[in-house]
Amino acid sequence: MSSALDQAAIDRFNARYAACLDAGEFDAWPDFFLPDAMYKIVARENYDAGLPLCILALEGHGMLRDRVYGIKNTLYHAPYYQRHVIGTALLEHHTDGSATAEANYAVFRTRPGGISEVFNVGRYIDRFKATPEGPKLAERICVFDSEMILNSLIYPL
Repeated sequence: MSSALDQAAIDRFNARYAACLDAGEFDAWPDFFLPDAMYKIVARENYDAGLPLCILALEGHGMLRDRVYGIKNTLYHAPYYQRHVIGTALLEHHTDGSATAEANYAVFRTRPGGISEVFNVGRYIDRFKATPEGPKLAERICVFDSEMILNSLIYPL
């Protein structure tokens, strides 16, 4: 087992991922992924049925960075803060040196001067590869349990 993909490394990765998004450091978000990685957000109903329809599907750094540009420069919405809570990953190692992991997540949203609310709940289904900088995502599928997404999905989950 590669120490770059051990339990502690994956859990630290998820903690850094959450901290990055919670701090609004969206320019750093693509750096959590390999250059040709896939990021998808899909409803549990579709995922469980094997249906390909996603709310969002981004392939590679170019599309991830385009999403960041949209967040920072083209989207207009009432401001709010996010807080990601990510559970301990259930990790499985593969003979090719990669690892898959599944971790539950909850994202809370707070509007300035308002109350906090549960925004999205689900699980990450991940495929990791070891790099000299540590684990990187080859794929992150965010499978959300919520039947509806409040308002719109602006920030990454």
